[in-house]
Amino acid sequence: MEANDVKAHWTGQSGVRVRVIGALGQRVNYPDPVCGIKGSTITLPCSFTPPKSVEIIRVIWCKNHKICQRETPSVYDSESNNNNPRYRYLGDKKGDCTLQISDLQEEDEATFHFRMEADDVKAHWTGQSGVRVTVEDGAQMEIRSSRDDGEFKRGEEVTLNCTTICSIHQLEVSWFRDGSALSESGPTLHLSNLTAKDSGNYTCGLKNNHTLSELYSLHVEADEEG
Repeated sequence: MEANDVKAHWTGQSGVRVRVIGALGQRVNYPDPVCGIKGSTITLPCSFTPPKSVEIIRVIWCKNHKICQRETPSVYDSESNNNNPRYRYLGDKKGDCTLQISDLQEEDEATFHFRMEADDVKAHWTGQSGVRVTVEDGAQMEIRSSRDDGEFKRGEEVTLNCTTICSIHQLEVSWFRDGSALSESGPTLHLSNLTAKDSGNYTCGLKNNHTLSELYSLHVEADEEG
């Protein structure tokens, strides 16, 4: 551990450590733990404050290591030309350390740490509390309806939400009716001016994951004969 990797933890009411401060005033603000579905894309919003008297020349993200230095394998290194494309650095060297992880895999279930390195070696520092990422397989996906039952009259409307135990606002969700893919995508499916053609068994799933939700049966009364 480097001399300036001295840390001070800040703990909020939730008990989650989100900020660490270095001996020279370095600071990293990590998000609360992030839950993601396998195959999805997640973002780890992160910000940092370097010492005022130095310039940050290198930024690094690693996992399951509190220092991110020497021989520690990194998932992103601003000085490397061989970064895994699944890990995309959305930040900069000024104060934004946001990391995006695509095609989430089981190996990403880990604690990720951010490291800043400056033109003065004394200011090199890693935010040691990190951010915990949990990966789920999507098996617990379900459809929630804006209506308690699945019986509708012609002309009515309904909103279906594809939900999991993880947040899915960033996910690419596909919708199916009786096994056939619909053109609509996204966590929410809004059906307005319902007709009998909208009747069927609806499921949702992630575009990069073959797991589908349980069936939601929707029935719209048949059109009246002339």
